Amino acid sequence: MTALRVRNLAKTFTMHLRGGISLPVVENVTFDVAPGECVVLGGPSGAGKSSILKMVYGNYGVDRGAVEIAHEGAMVDLASADPRTVLTLRRDAIGYVSQFLRTVPRVTALDVVAEPLVVRGVDKVEAQGRAGEMLHRLNLPERLWGLPPATFSGGEQQRVNIARGFITHHPVLLLDEPTASLDAVNRAVVVDMIADKKRAGVAMLGIFHDEEVRQAVADRIVDVTGFAPRAAA
Repeated sequence: MTALRVRNLAKTFTMHLRGGISLPVVENVTFDVAPGECVVLGGPSGAGKSSILKMVYGNYGVDRGAVEIAHEGAMVDLASADPRTVLTLRRDAIGYVSQFLRTVPRVTALDVVAEPLVVRGVDKVEAQGRAGEMLHRLNLPERLWGLPPATFSGGEQQRVNIARGFITHHPVLLLDEPTASLDAVNRAVVVDMIADKKRAGVAMLGIFHDEEVRQAVADRIVDVTGFAPRAAA
């Protein structure tokens, strides 16, 4: 059984400010992620890990290949889907925890975390209660919950970001350096949260530069250097 199936992805960037130079990034990217499994993309900086993650989520278009997500009993190709289908998949099937928190100014941390539940029809009071539980688990002081995260430190913002990404139950969850700005205590909390997602059957694909965290969460490591374009070899 597969929750995420990536087949023969290829990506080239065109440098319009450099006379249209083509910069191949990756090609023939192929792997699967099963429910309850955490697959980590490995390889040196610049090898294409973040580009792969962004293609899987649909933030980057693909030159070739497929990104198939399990949804309502079928595998749906996000890479070729129309915009409405992409939005449906993001709402119901695939979540994303990025490195950086992007929020609307003046919205409180509690509402930032609760919002993914509210848009799925959960009562606002219940959603805020669950958001508070997530923030408490991530050791964000309650005195900050009613403030906009733009005023927070980098580590505090990242904890809000993690709480927002983990509060829903997407069958597939993408993790882009979720522990990068965290101290040891909160890194351990996130490792436990990832373990909880595994037990719940969530398929996760992530990037972790912290070796200790990577070893703690990875069921498999996919070395992206194996997808280097031949022209770049």
